[in-house]
Amino acid sequence: MKVLLYIFGLLVFSFGTHGDSIYQFPDDFLFGTAAAAYQNEGAWNVSGKGPSIWDTFTHLHSEFVVDHSNGDVACDAYHKFKEDVQILKELGVKFYRFSIAWTRIFPTGLPHNPNADGIAFYNALLDELQKNSIIPMVTIFHWDVPQPLQNLGGFMNPKMIDYYIEYARVAFENFGDRVRYWITFNEPKQFCQEGHGEAYYAPALNMSGVADYLCGHNLLRSHAAAYHLYNDIYRPLFGGEIGITLNGLWFEPSNPQEEEAAERMRQFYLGWWAHPIFTAEGDYPPVMKEYIAKRSAQQGFRWSRLPEFTAEEVEYIKGSADFLGFNHYSTFLAANAENDDLTISFANDHQVKTFLDPSWPKGASSWLSVVPWGFRKFLKWLRDSYDNPYIVVTENGYSDLGQIHDAERVSYYGQYLEALLQAIYEDNVSVIAYAAWTLMDNFEWFDGYKSRFGLYYVDFSSPNRPRIAKDSARFYKYVIGNNTVVPYKKVN
Repeated sequence: MKVLLYIFGLLVFSFGTHGDSIYQFPDDFLFGTAAAAYQNEGAWNVSGKGPSIWDTFTHLHSEFVVDHSNGDVACDAYHKFKEDVQILKELGVKFYRFSIAWTRIFPTGLPHNPNADGIAFYNALLDELQKNSIIPMVTIFHWDVPQPLQNLGGFMNPKMIDYYIEYARVAFENFGDRVRYWITFNEPKQFCQEGHGEAYYAPALNMSGVADYLCGHNLLRSHAAAYHLYNDIYRPLFGGEIGITLNGLWFEPSNPQEEEAAERMRQFYLGWWAHPIFTAEGDYPPVMKEYIAKRSAQQGFRWSRLPEFTAEEVEYIKGSADFLGFNHYSTFLAANAENDDLTISFANDHQVKTFLDPSWPKGASSWLSVVPWGFRKFLKWLRDSYDNPYIVVTENGYSDLGQIHDAERVSYYGQYLEALLQAIYEDNVSVIAYAAWTLMDNFEWFDGYKSRFGLYYVDFSSPNRPRIAKDSARFYKYVIGNNTVVPYKKVN
């Protein structure tokens, strides 16, 4: 069967000049795809679901989204989940990463009287995945805070830890018998720094250098509490694993003299979250503590704007993950940007400027360039920085404008998967799984439905939201079927 798939892939993609890899993925390697509740479920007010900050944000501030759209219907995955599971089965993936909508479980966020209809929906999805031998990988939180809890301060309010833990408890109790992998939070940097410190994502507070650090502090404490709850009570019952997903752009020094600045940016961007969990010493990265404390003092603060963990909290957070979920798309150049500007901001704290090399091929998203060697370098950096943790690549993908014959996406996946194989075999990085972002075109936050990442095209003008396989879906299927990167044509 693998031979037939390989030959068919060679005929379809052909005359591909790349991809005849000398490496096979390990036999136990897991391939999958990823999605998120707000981005694909739709049914925003169906069966008792309450409003999240993204419902509120897109309804009141459509100008923040490039096409003024929202996720009210999105891909309508809430009603079409059985069809979507059949698509997953046809692709041949071993797992499906999706998120639970907090407001389907607790419509107001307050932890009382769980919504039976919401629980029934996710039970039906899990049962359908199990029936088709697809492993669920479930993200508990993917940016959709219940609006009533945001009215109380959201993750800037320490009480949010208790609310989040009770939500996680209901998820573990109702779904834990079928979920092998749990993810506590998706991309805290984007949620806290770009949603609280800036206004790129909901709740768009735009309080850089203050709100982002408060959000991050309570989020890390919430993560650790969820890990220990699962480890102490539910792991003995169900035997699953639990981690966190961090986003990373690779920061390459713009010249050899800028390595210190590039490393500082890596620590502020990803080390902020990884250092407390995955290092032996725990706590925030030393360079982050140093730079924020120094700038805070210069601004007249009597304390650092970066909150401090107690000694007990440092120990509680350390080691609170079985694996590191890693979302990666692209690379930036970095250079030192020390200045005397005393404006309170994240950028003035890290004092690094970042930019793209104009010679790098670009996707439809303004921030996405095709730099596969950055992916490999980042994986090596994770190995060295965090004692070679088990890594699940929970997102990786390419944006275009929705082409079904998406040669650029095929080329992107081919190059990044080859870089992944090199990291596994030549650099001894412990990557155990890979998820393509995303299964189908969906709502891409401030890019709305303009930038498309899907393996399947979705016609959002049709009430039925039909899914149509792109060339990249076929390519990914052949990769999975052959357990290696099949030939493809490099076009970016």
